[in-house]
Amino acid sequence: MAIVEKVTFNNRTSREFGKTVKERVDLYFEENGISRHANLQMVVKTILMLVFFFGSYGLIISGQFSAGMMWFLTFVMGVAAAGIGFSISHDALHGAYSSNKHINNLLGYTFDMLGANGYIWKITHNIIHHTYTNIHGHDEDLEVSGFIRLSPHSEYKWIHRVQHIAAFFAYSLAMVFWVFVKDYKNFLKSNIGPYDNKTHPAREWVILFVSKALVYTYLLVLPMVLLDITWVQLLIGFLTFQLTAGLIVGIVFQLAHVVEETDHPQPNEENMIDEHWMIHEMITTNNFARDNKALCWYVGGLNFQIEHHLFPKVCSIHYPEISPIVEQTAREFNIPYNHHETFFEAIASHYRTLKKFGDPNFTYSEARV
Repeated sequence: MAIVEKVTFNNRTSREFGKTVKERVDLYFEENGISRHANLQMVVKTILMLVFFFGSYGLIISGQFSAGMMWFLTFVMGVAAAGIGFSISHDALHGAYSSNKHINNLLGYTFDMLGANGYIWKITHNIIHHTYTNIHGHDEDLEVSGFIRLSPHSEYKWIHRVQHIAAFFAYSLAMVFWVFVKDYKNFLKSNIGPYDNKTHPAREWVILFVSKALVYTYLLVLPMVLLDITWVQLLIGFLTFQLTAGLIVGIVFQLAHVVEETDHPQPNEENMIDEHWMIHEMITTNNFARDNKALCWYVGGLNFQIEHHLFPKVCSIHYPEISPIVEQTAREFNIPYNHHETFFEAIASHYRTLKKFGDPNFTYSEARV
C-alpha cells in the first residue's frame, strides 16, 4: 500500500454523541459494579478454547488414532484457533482482557502461537484499521488480495467480476498467507498505512523469527517426525487446519465493514473526513446476529463491532449488555446503527456488496438515507 498523507477527522463537530454514549456506558459499569475487563465467564471460555486447541493437537500427536480421525481433529483445531483469535488474542492485544498489562501481553502471545504476529497486528489493526476504518489507502483490512476489491475507491480489475465467488477462497487462504508471508512483508515495509519509514525494535524481530520457528516446528516438523504419516497426509492436515481457521476469520471480519449498509468515506481536499471520528466509526461499521448467544460466545463479541470500535478497551464479554445503550443513543442523535438480525443475512449482504464492487458499471454514492 502506497504511503499517503495522514487523514484527520473534524472532531470539532458533533461531539455530543460521543460524550453522551461514553457517559452512559461508564454509568452502566459504575451502577452495576462491573469491571470493564474479563469476568469469570470470559475466563471459562478462554480455558475451553485452549483445551479444544491443545487437546486436539495432543490427540493427533499421540498417534493413537486413524488417519481419518486425525484429519477430523485438524478441522477441530482450525475452529478452535479461530475462536482463540476472536476470544482471547483480540481482547488481549487491545489491552481489554485484563487491567494487568502483563496478563494482556501473555495472552496476546496466543496470536503468535497461531502463526500470526501480535506486534504487527497492533499496528495494522489496533491503530490503522481502528482509526481509518474503511478509508481506501489507509485501512489495511481492505487489502486482502489484489483480486478482491473491498473498497469502491480501489482500482478496478477485470478479475473483480468474479470476486463474489473468489473472495471466499481468498479468505480460506488468508491464514496460510499470514503464517508464511504477511508478517514478514509488513515488517519489511518502509511505509505501512500512514506510517512513513516505520522501524521496528530488535526485540520484535527476534520474537517474530522465534515464534514463527516454533509454529513451523509444532505444526510441520513434529507431526512428520513423531507420526507414521506421509508428507501428503501432513499437508492435507495442515491445510485443513489453516483453511478452516482462515475461512472463519475472513468471513467474520468482513461482515463488520464490507456490507451494503456501511460507508466508504473519502477525505476532502484537505485530507480530512468531515465528521467526528466516533460518527465515522458508526457509519463504517456493522453488527450482526446480536441475539445468537452461541455465535456471540464463539466470535468473542466480533459481531458487536460497533461497540468494539467505540470501546476497544472494554472486554468483548460485555458488548451484548452495552449494545442497547449505544443503539438507543445513536437513535436519539439520528446516527445510523447498522446491523443484521442474523449471521446469514450479513453474509448475503457481504456477497451482494462484493458483486456490486465487482461490477464495472457500478457507481458508488456515499449519500446515506
